[in-house]
Amino acid sequence: MEQKDQKVGKYEDGSETVIGALIEVHRALGPGLLESAYEACFCHELRLRGLAFERQRPVGITYKGLVIDCGYRVDVLVDDRIVVELKASERLLALHAAQILTYMKLLSISIGLLVNFNVTSLRQGLRRLSLQPPPPS
Repeated sequence: MEQKDQKVGKYEDGSETVIGALIEVHRALGPGLLESAYEACFCHELRLRGLAFERQRPVGITYKGLVIDCGYRVDVLVDDRIVVELKASERLLALHAAQILTYMKLLSISIGLLVNFNVTSLRQGLRRLSLQPPPPS
């Protein structure tokens, strides 16, 4: 699978609605809070919008038939099809993108949103990631 990083825009997969919820939370709270506060408010916003979600969804690892529960958790899984990983850090790192891409692969979910709330404009802290199958040879 290959990773595709996309800019915010119109999407048919429901991520536009989720991005709207993230923007609403950031507009109301701004930067400077703990990740857990943003997560609670984001989940409340999803609830207000009638979206199904799971908070702190466990992510297991399967290795050659061995199932390992290592304590990994996705911050929010929306409608069983969008992984949302929230951060409140100085900046997003390559490690953060690798983390969400790994979660997406382990859960077989093709769309992910990596969000850093510690920015003045959420556009600066939002990355939409997509796992796409490789093109046919």
